Amino acid sequence: MGIEPYPAELYPITHYSEQIKSLFERDAPELYNPSTNQPATVCIAGRIMSIRDMGKANFAVLQDSHGKIQVYIRRDDICLGEDKSLYDIVWKKLMDIGDIIGVKGFVFRTKSGEISIHAQQLTLLCKSLRPLPIVKEAEGVMYDAVTDPEFRYRQRYAELIINPYIKDVFVKRTKMIQAMREFLNDHGALEVETPVLQSIPGGAAARPFITHHNALDVPFYLRIANELYLKRLIVGGFDWVYEFSRNFRNEGMDRTHNPEFTILEFYVAYKDYFWMMNTTERLLEKTTIETCGTPDVQVEDRVISFKAPYKRITIYDAINEHTGVDVSNMNEEELRNVCTQLDIHVDKTMGKGKLIDVIFSEKCEDHYQQPTFIIDYPVEMSPLTKKHRSKPGLVERFELIINGKEMANAYTELNDPIDQRERFEEQVKLMERGDTEAMFIDHDFLRALEYGMPSTAGIGFGIDRLCMLLTNQPSIQDVLLFPQMRPEKFNE
Repeated sequence: MGIEPYPAELYPITHYSEQIKSLFERDAPELYNPSTNQPATVCIAGRIMSIRDMGKANFAVLQDSHGKIQVYIRRDDICLGEDKSLYDIVWKKLMDIGDIIGVKGFVFRTKSGEISIHAQQLTLLCKSLRPLPIVKEAEGVMYDAVTDPEFRYRQRYAELIINPYIKDVFVKRTKMIQAMREFLNDHGALEVETPVLQSIPGGAAARPFITHHNALDVPFYLRIANELYLKRLIVGGFDWVYEFSRNFRNEGMDRTHNPEFTILEFYVAYKDYFWMMNTTERLLEKTTIETCGTPDVQVEDRVISFKAPYKRITIYDAINEHTGVDVSNMNEEELRNVCTQLDIHVDKTMGKGKLIDVIFSEKCEDHYQQPTFIIDYPVEMSPLTKKHRSKPGLVERFELIINGKEMANAYTELNDPIDQRERFEEQVKLMERGDTEAMFIDHDFLRALEYGMPSTAGIGFGIDRLCMLLTNQPSIQDVLLFPQMRPEKFNE
């Protein structure tokens, strides 16, 4: 029929669905032409979500990026001459649910009271070839919603069309990140970028993804953390730097883990972990209010309050409180016996730090639902952390636990290059025992420390897990637009 199904030219949108409804409800003059005292023309584009055929007139529901609005289409209004093929053939026979169209017309209220657009011009903007799953909606309530995770996560683009409320989760995610960025910027922090491809996968205890650089003929690693590069910038003279970084860890996937995830890390010169706890409380309280409108958030069957201050307890006291065992002076063999008594699976690759970590994770972590700082970790667990100023064998570190999960990890950073080299060498011994998450020695980072890094406080926030809390989502896959999945097999 000579109609291009995928036109390239600009379509002159003037309004969005929710904007039109809001303007009409308050009799805004924008929807009227004062010179003619007639309704003004609006121009909107969106996807057809339903059609009600009434013979020479139809009602259709159009969905754009802001919401939905009803369109009234009458044959004689869009076909002014004798040729009625635009209505009789194109609209009635060739257009389908899922097609994207442009509509020009004026706004009115139907006899049933629904704000609608009376179409005067209809333009096909994109033909849909694949049918959408049909989701029924009545009086604002959805029926037959698509809940299959395989479909939802793999075809997120389709889910966003048929389950538009899902978009609210990702709008909140953006607001959350913006609020955190504004807090940091307002307090003088500088946003920076660090390498994703690294020759040494440092800054965390995790198994990396390995790739190969053809021109240099050397292996590279996708970053597991950006910590060591941000600390290099503190050495270089910046006082406060931060980065929202995409990190990659070659580990299992579950409802709180995805191999690709987002971390906010920031480092501040001349501060310590006590300052960092206070700053973390203020940052999270502001972020929650900006994102949710209140510091109190509904998470599953409980309300979690992000209002400062938060509880603080040492990791040894937490283990003692929930297991009745004081592990503070135990050696590796004694810790293994405790794990056996507590029915915790361990293996020979685990050193003292890993054993203490697994005891806390298995027996204590779930008990901390409200925001809680777990502080003062054993030195074996924290190879990048400064030794405690008053407690031998411990380091100045905290983890923030919320809803039974780690949300942030922070240190008074280790800035003694000799001590740091010894800690790295201990990590190499663990690697030789078979610990695939032990850290590599980063000789360039040691060289940077030898130039001198001032006392520094640093922290890393799990952005995806925090978003799960603020949007009340049960799985990390629900807050990632495109979560990692096993590749599909297509018949070529």
